Amino acid sequence: MSEAEESDQRRLARNLNELLQELRVAQAGVQILFGFLLSIAFTEKYAAVSGYIRVTHLVTVLCAAVAVAFLTAPAAWHRVLFRQGRREEVVRSGNTFALTGLAFLALAMTGTVLLLAEVILGGWPAVMVGALAFAIFTGLWFLLPLASAHGAQDGERP
Repeated sequence: MSEAEESDQRRLARNLNELLQELRVAQAGVQILFGFLLSIAFTEKYAAVSGYIRVTHLVTVLCAAVAVAFLTAPAAWHRVLFRQGRREEVVRSGNTFALTGLAFLALAMTGTVLLLAEVILGGWPAVMVGALAFAIFTGLWFLLPLASAHGAQDGERP
């Protein structure tokens, strides 16, 4: 193996390790959220909630489940493919899975905030709180990093 190939392999190993470390943080949070969301359906008060709350809750649970699937997928891919020398594919796919998982986690968090706001405030104020949560997650997790990357490509420092 040439020095350049070894260097590429070290870079890929570092990238994979960084990706898996980042995902450990997100996985723990989304799994706790998922468990919390599941437990709500088994409370006495849940039987009396409106159809709107039930649908919002179900969509939120489904978003959390999809987030768990995507945020866990890179570790599963690594486990299945690591001995086949396909680290580059694992890193590339893992990055896509992580971003998709974070998008679904943002939706699940937004749904959770909306549900809580609906119980506390109800009506349009709850929808506004949910929209604010969505804007914060979208801005911090996606729009600001993309703007920073775009600025860096234009030669600006973020």
